[in-house]
Amino acid sequence: MWTGTSFVSLSFILINCCTFGFSDRPLNFVQLGNKFGYAVEEIIVITEDGYILKLFHILNKKKVNTPVLLMHGVTDSSDTWIVRGNTSLALTLAAKGYDVWAGNSRGNKYARKHIYLDPNTNDDFWDFSFHESGFYDLPAIIDTVLHMTGEKKINAIGHSQGNTIFYVLGSTRPEYNDKINILIALAPICFLQNVPPPLSTIIKVSPGLDKLAKTLNVVEILGDKSLVVRFLRAFCPTPIVGYKVCILGLIFSIAGSDAEELEPGYVRTFIDHFPVGTSVKDLIHFAQVSLRRKFANYDYGIEGNMQTYNLTEPPEYNLSAITMRVALLYGANDKLSTVEDVAILRSKLPNVIKYLLIPRKLMNHVDFVSGRHMEDYLFPYIFDTLNGTDNNVNP
Repeated sequence: MWTGTSFVSLSFILINCCTFGFSDRPLNFVQLGNKFGYAVEEIIVITEDGYILKLFHILNKKKVNTPVLLMHGVTDSSDTWIVRGNTSLALTLAAKGYDVWAGNSRGNKYARKHIYLDPNTNDDFWDFSFHESGFYDLPAIIDTVLHMTGEKKINAIGHSQGNTIFYVLGSTRPEYNDKINILIALAPICFLQNVPPPLSTIIKVSPGLDKLAKTLNVVEILGDKSLVVRFLRAFCPTPIVGYKVCILGLIFSIAGSDAEELEPGYVRTFIDHFPVGTSVKDLIHFAQVSLRRKFANYDYGIEGNMQTYNLTEPPEYNLSAITMRVALLYGANDKLSTVEDVAILRSKLPNVIKYLLIPRKLMNHVDFVSGRHMEDYLFPYIFDTLNGTDNNVNP
């Protein structure tokens, strides 16, 4: 979920690295599962390059064989799939008999560890973007799920960057296409050529923000314990003003407005679990994709590109190599995953089996994971897609 960036552009340089104790810690994924009646298993996954990620497995007596892996968006975490309780996607899947796994990409609160790099003192920890999440994190997570279940394939559901990393995986490590039964891409992010203001304005000035961040040695952004996030958790739930500033003014300006689905009463829960951190490089990589109008590797400049790729420009990801089946579900009111950009993505992927504009006219980027009535306007399409690819699913 690439939201709140306009606020960050004004303040992260000054206060992102600090901490401030405003409130008690929110429930974690295991505690949330327990709260709503499910036992949850926590698995530690270590990537090839040493990052330590938490993977959560909802233990389910009803489960069918094919596991479903859920992958979150940028600055988000696995919590996004469960915080709505029994109307959330993770628990709705579990209630219908699916074997649910929720992964985390490096840099968020569940994946802020490394076998030898300290994220608080070693800047090398933060030298990653969505590329590394797709190239290293996803293979480690998928292989862990397949090993623990004895299955040969997974079903996958991603939101926002949670889809981007699958495109990286399928194009750079094509052998993993055969390990994915289907990717259901909710609000898919790949091309950012048609995003409107204010995000497009922020993207235009992102090279300058990147230089400033490097000058001031800011490498982490919107960290779970940062002053910015703790301030948001204290301020945003305040009646009327907090909702107007944080949700109407920030979230909806970036993601599209839909006050009916992200209601004032849910703001405290929402902001307790989002945002929870990533690297500055991750956001800059997305900005580069938009500015260069190419879904390509990270641009280090001519000299850096020669050292990294032996090319003057970063190579584009070969989307034609992504042979896994993909279902694209998108919203007309989504300012991040725009209708036009999803159309470009569809034209590049060779095996799109579903291309669906959700009928709800106000469907925005956040509604796919946080909408109050997701079970009505979204979940039926997800289950129809899964039922068409998994004959063992319970009705």
